[in-house]
Amino acid sequence: MTAKLLNVLTGINRPAAPSSGSMILVNDLYGAMPEIHTTFLGREPVDQTWKGAFDELITLSTPKHPHGPDFAPYVGALTREVGALIEKIQPNIIHAQYLGFALSQAFTRTAGNIPVIAIAHGPDVLAAECSAAEREGLIEVAATSAAIVAPTAALADRIDHLTGGRFTDRLTVIPWGIPLSDALVSDQPPSESGPLSLVHAGRLDDNKSTITAVEALALTDQPHHLTVIGEGTLREHLEHRVLELGLRDRIQFDPFLPRVELWRRLPNFDAFVFTTKGLEAFGLVLIEAQAHGLPVVYSDLPGVREILGTAGVPYTPGDPRSLAVVLDEMGRNFHRRKAFTKTALANARRYNITATGRQLRELTLRVTA
Repeated sequence: MTAKLLNVLTGINRPAAPSSGSMILVNDLYGAMPEIHTTFLGREPVDQTWKGAFDELITLSTPKHPHGPDFAPYVGALTREVGALIEKIQPNIIHAQYLGFALSQAFTRTAGNIPVIAIAHGPDVLAAECSAAEREGLIEVAATSAAIVAPTAALADRIDHLTGGRFTDRLTVIPWGIPLSDALVSDQPPSESGPLSLVHAGRLDDNKSTITAVEALALTDQPHHLTVIGEGTLREHLEHRVLELGLRDRIQFDPFLPRVELWRRLPNFDAFVFTTKGLEAFGLVLIEAQAHGLPVVYSDLPGVREILGTAGVPYTPGDPRSLAVVLDEMGRNFHRRKAFTKTALANARRYNITATGRQLRELTLRVTA
């Protein structure tokens, strides 16, 4: 019996390129979902090598005004553009990426009888916790969605709290994943006890708290080396802080890397350092690091703890001294670090993107039925 072909409309209101975890996720996810036809709405410029996961990619033309007094007229214009596209495409289902953001509002306002599944990514929930207007947008999208997907129970709980428990029965946890078959583990054994070669990758902003790793290296007993991979608003501040602390020879900054290049480099390090201090929806980079055999030292946040369990080494979020103690212990204890390499690989195997795609398709079938 042939499976039902689903016509899915989705999108993210950003340039259509693998520039963030969310963009990389959707590219993997819709490529991994069987028996679907996906139309994706994005923005120029389009990375031609990236759009292959979608059957059709349409670029939005409404100029963006994500903040300030022009926001409401902007959402109105975007809604009109999206409404015309929905009329033309006639999807079976809409997957609204990000709760409450402009494109999701446009989707839910023009969906009519087409069911909507809202998918939370983290920045949407963080924005709603910081702004009453963003919270109103999140509630609006949640109220008009048939189901709300979160990648962890911790994030689902945050959404449930923000919406006053009105949509608890719509919340579904579907863990994210990565294409595990593409990950390669170094055939070189971990280096013996001593200073570690550490890596940190992600946006350089306040919530990601890369400063915690920088300041921790000034407090360690051993001269560990840290490579920071990524871009963001705090890059210049972080570089200045490195000079202030006399760590110029121990911390280097590399620009954002495409995933192929990042994955090629990961096996060359001894451990991955994860420093987010506030909300973290999932942390795909944690699984990427583990899939390459890296022990993960992580800030002890509920969602991250849910993903890693005992397969990582926690420290107090935002506390450089706590992180320094953990790094020195890992540097001294070669056998413990080697054991964490095994548990890291075992944990990563739980998060294959094919499982994510299968679960989201099953939910989509239930909703459309």
